[in-house]
Amino acid sequence: MKKKKIVWLALRLSMGLIFLWAFVDKLFGLGFATTSEKAWINGGSPTSGFLMNATRGPLAEFFKGLSGMPVVDWLFMLGLLSVGLTLLLNRKVVWGALAGSLMFLLMYLAAFPPANHPLLDEHIVYILVLALLALKSTDRS
Repeated sequence: MKKKKIVWLALRLSMGLIFLWAFVDKLFGLGFATTSEKAWINGGSPTSGFLMNATRGPLAEFFKGLSGMPVVDWLFMLGLLSVGLTLLLNRKVVWGALAGSLMFLLMYLAAFPPANHPLLDEHIVYILVLALLALKSTDRS
């Protein structure tokens, strides 16, 4: 396998695992970002931790208001799962990249302005990575 293909594969799988891991950790509360007491299967809200504690800036109150809403929790978890699977299985990557980019954009806006830079943070970098993966998936040459 060519080095370039290996790097693209590693990038796609890494991004897929970021989403899938977040889904599994929030679902079961494996103790990394989510404790077992706050796991979704134990009645916790997968969105409340971030939305209540990490939001700041001009849109903070809007995002805090979404915290714990069942429809938001379901959309978030379905998004994590579907984006992770599209990237891992290399199917419908463009759709997965679009959904993942939207999720990252919303997280970026919820915590705007970024803590360590006037405009940029990891959410923007991840959006660009997903854009590259989407473009690569449509370029079969």
